[in-house]
Amino acid sequence: MRFVVLRKSEKWMEKAGAPDPGLVAAMQRYDDEMRKAGVLVAVERLQPSATATRLHIAGGKSHTVDGPFTETSELIAGINILEVASKEEAIAWMKRCPTCQGDNVEAQFEIRPVLEGPPANSRPEWVAERSPCCFCRMCACPE
Repeated sequence: MRFVVLRKSEKWMEKAGAPDPGLVAAMQRYDDEMRKAGVLVAVERLQPSATATRLHIAGGKSHTVDGPFTETSELIAGINILEVASKEEAIAWMKRCPTCQGDNVEAQFEIRPVLEGPPANSRPEWVAERSPCCFCRMCACPE
């Protein structure tokens, strides 16, 4: 099963500047260990929210808001995609993350199974027989 793991951001992750070199080396070793075990499909760490833009769309109109964003509980610091046998295995791997070690650490991960769809060249029975849009190849929206 594939799981997407969203790492919630923390105040220290939002600070400008390079992270601690020791933590970077520990994260590289951790990622390498997951790769060798065959569970790491992808990993991306994100820059602080000061570099981000939020896009809001409602009622056919859109607007953008540039960071930084102050509410760190709503921010994502990075994502992992894991290929593991179970949710419990995904949890076990994330508990080993170097950013979670130590008595004074508070971390939050959201671990969600990937919604597996049909192959790109097929559509489920519930989809109307119309040309698919360019994004999902499943929906019945007009091109």
